[in-house]
Amino acid sequence: MSARFSTIRTLSSPEETAALARSIAPALQPGDTLLLEGPIGAGKTHFARALIQARLSAAGLFEDVPSPTFTIVQTYDDGIAEIWHADLYRLTGPQEIEEIGLAEAFANAICIVEWPDRLSGLAPTDALFLKFAPGAGESDRDLTMESASPRWKAILKSAGHLAPERT
Repeated sequence: MSARFSTIRTLSSPEETAALARSIAPALQPGDTLLLEGPIGAGKTHFARALIQARLSAAGLFEDVPSPTFTIVQTYDDGIAEIWHADLYRLTGPQEIEEIGLAEAFANAICIVEWPDRLSGLAPTDALFLKFAPGAGESDRDLTMESASPRWKAILKSAGHLAPERT
């Protein structure tokens, strides 16, 4: 693993949040995990929904993408990968993570996890962390993206979400 990288950007509308999700969706592959942190209403589910719909749309599929708040996990298949969208808000311990099969899905599926603090150390070390926070404007969201994986750095750079490195 290389050194951890981190970048911050402001998303000034829900449309910008969705555009960001759509821009990285094509690069995802089985084994990729995105961990979405932030308060209720920060844009986590909106981001996840846009990413999943972009993957499905690219395969000529359409499916409603509801929040998994009450089901805990919703799964989708775009013909290339299974996609797991998990909302761990209501879970109380790591044994429940094992029961729903999320630990195994990290290796075989594209996983998008809301409320990853509930993972209690089970989060993949090469995941992309997306931390949503309220921004200065009413609809602004400050998004911190970070990972220790050079793969995520390359994905974000090619999608135009990382500033050029200074020498």
